[in-house]
Amino acid sequence: MSDYLPEEVVLEILHRLPVKSLIRFRCVSKSWNSLITTPAFINSHLTRSHTLLSNSNKLIVRHCLDKPYVEHYKLIDDSNDSFDQIQSIELPLTSRRIQHFRLIGSANGLFSLFEQERFILWNPSIRKFITLPKPCITVKAHGLLTCRPAFGFDPRTNDYKVVRIAFPPLIEAYSLNEDSWKLTSASFPPGIGLSDWHRPAASLGGAVHFAVYDKDNRSRPLILSFDLGDEVFRLMSLPNCAFSWSNIQTSVIGGSLSLLVYDNRFVASRRCAIWVMKEYGVVDSWTKLLTVDFSKEIIGVLCLQKNGNILVEAKLPSDWELSSYDPKSQHVKSLGICGRPHYFHVDNYVENLVLLDKPNDAVSKRRACRKRKCRLTSDRDMPATRGKTPTTRDTTTCECIRATTGHNTSTTDNNTSTRGLYKRQYYTMGERSSYKRRCCMNWRR
Repeated sequence: MSDYLPEEVVLEILHRLPVKSLIRFRCVSKSWNSLITTPAFINSHLTRSHTLLSNSNKLIVRHCLDKPYVEHYKLIDDSNDSFDQIQSIELPLTSRRIQHFRLIGSANGLFSLFEQERFILWNPSIRKFITLPKPCITVKAHGLLTCRPAFGFDPRTNDYKVVRIAFPPLIEAYSLNEDSWKLTSASFPPGIGLSDWHRPAASLGGAVHFAVYDKDNRSRPLILSFDLGDEVFRLMSLPNCAFSWSNIQTSVIGGSLSLLVYDNRFVASRRCAIWVMKEYGVVDSWTKLLTVDFSKEIIGVLCLQKNGNILVEAKLPSDWELSSYDPKSQHVKSLGICGRPHYFHVDNYVENLVLLDKPNDAVSKRRACRKRKCRLTSDRDMPATRGKTPTTRDTTTCECIRATTGHNTSTTDNNTSTRGLYKRQYYTMGERSSYKRRCCMNWRR
């Protein structure tokens, strides 16, 4: 690989580099490109990122805006009270049928989104997304079913999986390593109902965790885990009478399985208790961390900051915003990140190269192809306009008219069809960018 350094030394250096540098260094040589895009290098780089996670002060915030309906991802510095915004990343994709994608969950900096039967994996670190194959359980094959999806990471196989629980009980799982869906033989526990349908299921230790209840005793909440490796369900008990008649959500706080227990029975005394399972699987290790007393503007708890404050969704005079709640003073401070309510999501930021070895999404290819065609055609000067000098602003117009059969019967030199040809007329270089935009809009139609 190098005439001066042993291959293992170069490999160690590359493992220490940030993702942005590794993306650029793929252009150094074919051997470097092959190395950086191998699954082994991607997994080892992720492992190293995990070792640095305890020293990382970055959070990633997902928030959705209305009109236009756009998803934004912001990197935040959580090392001080200023909560500085480091970088803003926009999802290069919009939902076709709903206003925003629904978030299934996040794991190791990878996000899973969906709309109806369309599932997306999105990696903000490398600005890349892929569309998953069509699932096994579809409306056409099984009719209208109520489904509960979840997303997690299996560290035993270094595999990311999307799980769908359809009712009546059918369970299927997608494996990123195999790039396929399959129906599993997992048996959903009888007499159990899901209590939280809107928030992502917590992913921890190679399993996803749902808040459920006993149908025979609705005041008895439980935790249902699905092992991503063994593909089996397991029930976890909670302390007796600690969470009766409460709205429960699963979460991960400080690397431990956690519960957000909302008590909304009385409007005047709404609150959320945060419980942490200090030793995974041990019922007696559940510990109440703190309680957030909701004022009128707070509607949800998102995560715990390093300074002890809590990130919450709050309704402030201007808009719904991500805010910081101080448990001691009970003061709510706006952080200047607005968005649609119940669509905020905060997680630790983990730089990774996941999806780098996957082919580009078909949507991305089509868009790139269209943009390239527009760029190529815009660079060709028409004989009628070559050498023409504009004199007034009225002459600096740019028209892009699609030629259709019946209006334009001319053909190109290689005898191709007239479909998609354009009659172009522009007079100044300054109007070229406008021409490109109009051309791309016509291609999209």
